[in-house]
Amino acid sequence: MKLIRFGKPGNERPGLLLDDGRKIDSSELTPDYDEDFFASGGLEKLRLWAQEKAEDAPGINPDERLGSPVARPSKLLCIGLNFRDHAAETNTPLPEEPVLFSKATSALSGPFDNIIIPRDSEQTDWEVEIAVVIGKRASYITEAEAPGHIAGYVLHNDVSERSFQKDRGGQWVKGKSADSFAPLGPFMATADEIEDVNNLAMWLTLNGEKMQDGNTSNLIFNIPHIVSYLSQFMSLLPGDIISTGTPAGVGMGMDPPRYLRPGDIVELGIDGLGSSRQNVVAHGS
Repeated sequence: MKLIRFGKPGNERPGLLLDDGRKIDSSELTPDYDEDFFASGGLEKLRLWAQEKAEDAPGINPDERLGSPVARPSKLLCIGLNFRDHAAETNTPLPEEPVLFSKATSALSGPFDNIIIPRDSEQTDWEVEIAVVIGKRASYITEAEAPGHIAGYVLHNDVSERSFQKDRGGQWVKGKSADSFAPLGPFMATADEIEDVNNLAMWLTLNGEKMQDGNTSNLIFNIPHIVSYLSQFMSLLPGDIISTGTPAGVGMGMDPPRYLRPGDIVELGIDGLGSSRQNVVAHGS
């Protein structure tokens, strides 16, 4: 299944993207795709509902805004430097353990919403990533157990302000958490939709120019390892999101560096997870 949420920011409703391209409203079954939905077996209930009701369910206007396909979770966690080529372009040694940081959940936005450059920013950057959505509480689980705790996968642009991240002291979260810095979607694909999560092409363009061209096969720490690893330090709750790292081609790694400016257009995609597009605007515009 492909889960979507639609409507104005803060008032999104749940829906489904069907195989024939139709979008339908699933709010008859659940008010939202949130922690309660995933924790209560919502995916299986949704699958049964769709089998019985999809044909007659209310359609969604094709022009309706799409929001993040998952409601704001308890945690939005990220793994840094998880592609060998990205570590190389930043002149950073390969990590011995996953590098963990967080993004504020208020950074979540829709897949076609604007990227807003923060006040005083000169180094806003892009990062195409595959993100994992947790489907079942995970605490001290093994790598072999991890797939059973995954609800699905989603496309994520881990937008970053590099000066805030690197030069302002403290943790990376300051450079990762501005409003609009986590465009998610267009949909969450349930785990059964993805045949091999370890072999998915991923790409990003800036104003039509290819910037990133990678594959999940090049992850240093694979997804089951990441989920198991994080569960040793905290309980992962249903609906939590884990973004797993970006390949080479970010603006910070170029010579000279290249960063986003108002008027730029960022497009990105991952096999099986669709594509998204964000216009870049100045704060307050």
